[in-house]
Amino acid sequence: MARIIVIGAGMGGLAAASRLGTLGHRVTVLEAAGTYGGQVGAYRREGFGFDTGPGLLALPAVYRDLALKTGREPLEQLVGLRPVDPESRHVFADGTELVLPNASRGGVGQALDAAFGAGAGSRWNDVVNRGRTVWEATRRPLLEEPRPAVDPVDPYPVPPRRGLSRLLPRGRHTLAEVAARELDGASGPTALLAEFALRYGLNPLTAPASATVLPYMEQSFGVWYVDGGLRALADAVFARCEARGVEFRFDTPVRALERAGGRVTGVRTDEGVLAADAVLSAVPGLGMVAPAEPAPGRFTVLLALDGARPAGTAHRTVLHGADVAAEARAVFADRVLPEQPTIQLLRPDDPLLVPGADFESAVLTVTVPAGPELTEARQDAYAEQLLARLAAAGIDLRERLRWRETRVTASVPVPALAGGQLARANRAGEPGLYLIGAHAHPGGGLARVGMSASITAGLIGPA
Repeated sequence: MARIIVIGAGMGGLAAASRLGTLGHRVTVLEAAGTYGGQVGAYRREGFGFDTGPGLLALPAVYRDLALKTGREPLEQLVGLRPVDPESRHVFADGTELVLPNASRGGVGQALDAAFGAGAGSRWNDVVNRGRTVWEATRRPLLEEPRPAVDPVDPYPVPPRRGLSRLLPRGRHTLAEVAARELDGASGPTALLAEFALRYGLNPLTAPASATVLPYMEQSFGVWYVDGGLRALADAVFARCEARGVEFRFDTPVRALERAGGRVTGVRTDEGVLAADAVLSAVPGLGMVAPAEPAPGRFTVLLALDGARPAGTAHRTVLHGADVAAEARAVFADRVLPEQPTIQLLRPDDPLLVPGADFESAVLTVTVPAGPELTEARQDAYAEQLLARLAAAGIDLRERLRWRETRVTASVPVPALAGGQLARANRAGEPGLYLIGAHAHPGGGLARVGMSASITAGLIGPA
């Protein structure tokens, strides 16, 4: 039995601790905050409940594996889990509407043909099929195994060029190039593809072509909702940790790593030094270098609404901006709030999140640049601007608004993609130290931090 310290009780730390406890190790989790879950947080007021981080679950297989490996139970016995259908409703700048089914590639193609004209669906599915090639080439080395020694080349299969285009020099294989070349630069499909990049904190103008793996995963494996919000998933993994004997110490920031004999031997806290045979860090500055360029964050508005959720309302609605390039420049180059951003509106049909049947809980989010904190007045003004944009698109929630809360969440780490710079390896450069979580291999996002935990538990092995 090894003594293992996990720094950070976010989802990566919880997943790693539960796996290592199951393997027979003595695990202690040290968390600077007063609770667990990291960005998977919740806010409750007057009977209304909201996810303050991610609101939907992709690749639930990661947490299904965690549930089975740590307790031999299906995930559905730990949380209520249901597919979101339709997966999303999209409203574009010209008023075009698109409703996408969940986990139905054929249905997605038909929906694009209906919205954008014959051929739009086949062009989109051709792109997503090439995203499947990326998935098959990178799933094992970039998601299921320790970080490869060399950053892999983007495996996106660029179609052969025809006509005069063959005489032009080849540009970088970027997502923007994919949209221009393979989606004919059509504004609607281009905005649809760009939304995946923005949601994951990627610049749609410069992201590698391998980012097409994002729509492939979502439209092939589906999007899921956890009853009570994603905080319920954090509660379930925390409970599994406790069942496996994991010790938690909250309000306990780690000040430094302890070293002796050329290896990490523990950590220093305000209460003193804690010895360990291995330390797993999910915190930049403690064995891990923070990214030189901070990723964008998320501006979030929590909406408590009077009146029942209208029948037929989509769980997820996306209001697209008028100009993908202008939005990208504002967020990633100029680092200012975009005037016409892509807005995501989540309206779950969940009685656990409202005080009664005559109320609705909704969450509005926008990708915003990293930078100085927004004042309360600026947040309020921006929230008004976003609600007015929704109203102009036919989604007027202002007359039903009981109250709202605004906040800017922590940065959204970019997921590791072939063709881009990968996150640091889970086995750090010095013995006794391992890296987990959003800033370590295989990158950020709820599924990926769960994969990070699985890879690292495999590196350490059973007691």
